[in-house]
Amino acid sequence: MLKPSQTPQRLGKSSLSVFPLAYGMWRFAGTSVSEAEAKIQAALDVGITLFDQADVYGCDGGGQFGDSEELFGAVLTANPQLRDKMTIASKGGIVLGVPYDSSPEYLRTAVENSLRRMKIDVIDLYQIHRPDFLGHPEKIAKVLTELRDEGKIKEVGVSNYTVSQFSALEAHLPFPIATRQPEFSCLQHSILRNGILDQCLEKGVTPLAWSPLAGGSLFEQEPTDEKVRNTQQVLQRIASEQNVSVSAVALAWTMVHPSGVITIIGTQNISRIRESVDAFSVSLSRTEWNEILVAAQGYPLP
Repeated sequence: MLKPSQTPQRLGKSSLSVFPLAYGMWRFAGTSVSEAEAKIQAALDVGITLFDQADVYGCDGGGQFGDSEELFGAVLTANPQLRDKMTIASKGGIVLGVPYDSSPEYLRTAVENSLRRMKIDVIDLYQIHRPDFLGHPEKIAKVLTELRDEGKIKEVGVSNYTVSQFSALEAHLPFPIATRQPEFSCLQHSILRNGILDQCLEKGVTPLAWSPLAGGSLFEQEPTDEKVRNTQQVLQRIASEQNVSVSAVALAWTMVHPSGVITIIGTQNISRIRESVDAFSVSLSRTEWNEILVAAQGYPLP
């Protein structure tokens, strides 16, 4: 049987270890400091230690660039002791209207602005948010190395990079890339075949899965897409058999992959933050895991 482990997991070959569930802060902005602190505390209470920020978070909720980091910083200012319980990740390289800039000048400014907004001295894991087709990997590597040597960031990751983009950046870095952050869920499973998870296994890189519940598609009422409908049915059957929620089964499905996927939850509902650890009580046979995949892809495995 396949069962997610709650054992702290090392980020790549770095010295950082985190709980196998992380808290994503894409929709974190737009509340009071006390409400924000309650979400953070709920995550910490269930064992979550990795908090995943980005400088652009806040814009999608009608706010401004940097709003999520600003609110996070306000919580840490009000309760400085929380910082020692966390591994803080952030991302940069998205510029509204551009939309991508991984030039050395921009990345340096982005890191320094994120530090200022979050009121911290160092970002534990800094990730390039999206690949910049106009960015030279040697120049990107140089500025990341400088920022690491200056103590402004501890470790480096990438987000939404292809296999070849990862390799191009890696070739110019004097230290290993710790993490990569792809989309991964029952319904978005291309990384099983496009080489991303294989590369993680080859290089000892930790995958951080964003949108593990497929952006809410797994909970659509009367979905028109047959693959979504069939996936829901399989998940609901397994959830009922094990007396857990559909989301617990879906999270567990991503986490049992041998690459050691750390799954990022993004709910703003405190009860759902608490319920997320039910994923660790789920056991999946190989047959059940593959049954979910077959339902999601819409055709049988060869």
